[in-house]
Amino acid sequence: MPRPHGFTCIEHADGTVTIGHHGHPATTLRGPRATRFLAEVAVGDPQLVMARWTGNYRRGNERTAREHPRNRR
Repeated sequence: MPRPHGFTCIEHADGTVTIGHHGHPATTLRGPRATRFLAEVAVGDPQLVMARWTGNYRRGNERTAREHPRNRR
């Protein structure tokens, strides 16, 4: 599975955090969610954390899951 890349985060003076992906805004976090996000980025892989927080982390296994007998109709 390829590693996530292309994510950036900008922390604003009012405590808001904007996460972008390839130059486009992906999500904005405010208040306690922004604080939790910044703490998680400080200790983990920033690209992986940002991918998870934006919901852009499920890449690469969709085709495999679609072929699973449980998912066939």
